[in-house]
Amino acid sequence: MSRVLILNMDVMAGRDPKGRFVKGTHWRPRKAHWDRDWLVREYVERQRSAADIAADQGCGENNILYWLAKHGISARDMATIRKDKKWGSVGATNPMFGRFGALNSNYVDGSSPERQRLYVRAEGRAFLRAVYERDAYRCARCGTGKTRPRSLHAHHIRPWAGNPALRFDLANAVTVCRPCHGWIHSKQNTGREYLA
Repeated sequence: MSRVLILNMDVMAGRDPKGRFVKGTHWRPRKAHWDRDWLVREYVERQRSAADIAADQGCGENNILYWLAKHGISARDMATIRKDKKWGSVGATNPMFGRFGALNSNYVDGSSPERQRLYVRAEGRAFLRAVYERDAYRCARCGTGKTRPRSLHAHHIRPWAGNPALRFDLANAVTVCRPCHGWIHSKQNTGREYLA
């Protein structure tokens, strides 16, 4: 890189021709949430959450809370946040009231009631028994045996929802203990073990 190009980049980054920072400039491009008036408009007047503002600004929620404190803008207390999010609301005051089946945002394919129904029938119980017997009633991940009722789970490698042909396929199931089953479905399972 030529010296002229380096100097031009330094001037753009708030530096003078000798490479020193120019007073009143910053090396980062200015962000909207650094401005007090903008934060008042978004957080106080429009009642947006710090998390929502942070997602739009491409930063963390704590960054927004830092700038609120820096500008002397009081953050909402937890009681107000819970009230705004309608936590603990029951009946018609709950935003999810009456939203079941396809109306629910977490709906996949309606297989959950079917799963509950099939697992209490003979076919479902026989499938679970076959999985446990094949794996000698031991967790495939850590080797723990059965310690109490429901301490072992039959984990579907390809999920139950959306895969009706694989629901009772022994090759698609593995015996795991309760802690390992929780770990498999957690963010800690970065290698996606036992998941397809």
